[in-house]
Amino acid sequence: MDEFKFAADEPVVIFNEWIKEAGAAELNNPNACALATADKFGKPSVRMVLLKGVDESGFIFYTNSESQKGVELSQNPRASLCFHWKTLGRTVRVDGAVEKVTEEEANLYFESRDRASQIGAWASQQSRELISRFELEKRIKKFTVKFEMEKVPRPKFWEGYRVLHERVEFWAEKNFRLHDRYVYIRSDSGWQTKWLYP
Repeated sequence: MDEFKFAADEPVVIFNEWIKEAGAAELNNPNACALATADKFGKPSVRMVLLKGVDESGFIFYTNSESQKGVELSQNPRASLCFHWKTLGRTVRVDGAVEKVTEEEANLYFESRDRASQIGAWASQQSRELISRFELEKRIKKFTVKFEMEKVPRPKFWEGYRVLHERVEFWAEKNFRLHDRYVYIRSDSGWQTKWLYP
């Protein structure tokens, strides 16, 4: 049970400690997580995204709002995130409603990206059919020329989403599959915590 010796009133405190340790242990993208969404009929889909911010208000990622996940979130604004750090034998699951970040937040993050990634956001019609790689390369060239003499603005369809964590589960690998599971559940009176059977 020593994995949770630093258990706090807010689950983000533990999460920040774990992702900091993951940053030192994992070779690539310790902020990568699986994002699960569902469409208006409840049909689920899942893909990997990169976490770009976290605080007491929620977990933030950015994407094209016209992509499959963007469309699904407009129809059914709830999501789950799952982080898995194999090297540490740890997983974190986050469930909650989803809201868009402010225009200011999205602009600030977009401006922090390198120019090639900014151009890529304009060029990629994310989740739609691509006939050939050459088609994508033509679009990259088109927007490279278009913004050659100016700062690349954020496309209106490139937005940030915040998962408003209502349930956060911490999982730590133990011998004989007798893993530790510790969950935070938001209630009107604050966070309720409990242990779960493995």
